[in-house]
Amino acid sequence: MASPAPTLPQPAISAPPLAASGHSTIYQPGLAAFAWIAFVWIFFIIYKGAFTTSIGAGMVFPDWPLSNGSLNPTGWLQDQDMLAEHGHRLAAGVMTVLCVVLAFWLQRVEPRVWLRRLGWAALGLVFFQAVVGGLRVLLDHLHVEMVNTSMGRLFAMVHACLAQLFLCTIAAIAVACSRPWLERGAGLRGPPEAGLRRLARWSFGLLFAQLTIAAVMRHSFAGMAIPTFPYSTPEGDLLPATWSFAVGIQFAHRAMAAVLTVVLIALAAVIWRSRSTPGAMRLGAAALLFLLALQIFLGAATVLSGRSPYYATWHVIVGASLLVTTFLIVWVLHRDLVEKPSAA
Repeated sequence: MASPAPTLPQPAISAPPLAASGHSTIYQPGLAAFAWIAFVWIFFIIYKGAFTTSIGAGMVFPDWPLSNGSLNPTGWLQDQDMLAEHGHRLAAGVMTVLCVVLAFWLQRVEPRVWLRRLGWAALGLVFFQAVVGGLRVLLDHLHVEMVNTSMGRLFAMVHACLAQLFLCTIAAIAVACSRPWLERGAGLRGPPEAGLRRLARWSFGLLFAQLTIAAVMRHSFAGMAIPTFPYSTPEGDLLPATWSFAVGIQFAHRAMAAVLTVVLIALAAVIWRSRSTPGAMRLGAAALLFLLALQIFLGAATVLSGRSPYYATWHVIVGASLLVTTFLIVWVLHRDLVEKPSAA
């Protein structure tokens, strides 16, 4: 009787990281590129919104969603205030279209349920943001005695904070669609240390709190409540000589900036020392420190220039860049929790 033929050893096939978690997702370059385009477009909207606020043009049109009753108001290309505000509205309209396409694209081709839901959440958020922006205009005539400001300005503060949340949502989608996230486990060399994850979450939370303080300060016209820098008085005192709401919110912004300087330097140092962090995250930590230094410079320049709208606008842009960079560090560090089988 002939003996059976020997069985040859088969080469081991390593499954993609997501396949090990019950997913069958493959990298789709078109979807990933579209998500990144949407992400970049948000910065253009933030720039237009920040510049509009910096030049005090938020109420150049008293109506919404039209501008002076038209999609193409007369003279808007020749008037700086009208160009800033109407350009902001048009850019937001383009963002809405991008979010509609992204949500339906994810729904059609993405097997991860949580990511499809995140796409719909982004779409809901952009519509909610539009409504809040509209209420900022339509309710500006109502005065809120308790806080001595208009209802419109209160909605403007919410509008500014929602923009940062929306930026992080689209960033999360774009990264989750990227090749490194799908095929190389985002480059992580092992489970991140609990301390690093915790510090990253605290950094993001403090940054979001700082941008909330900044939104209140900008829309309360308190940006020059303390007209000296780095001290709070011309005599060189750390504390202001007199206090008011405007002075208090401006001082809180400066105090939080000092706290964040320490926290973000510590985060970068821990990332560089960690054995689990990939090279891209180490570059991200370096970018974090560069953005931090640039942000401090722009904040000082805004005050010393008497609140130049250009310095003030770029201060907002760099602040958003700091926030989303920190968020992406948090997002990647928690990839194993995001992509666990129960998230499918």
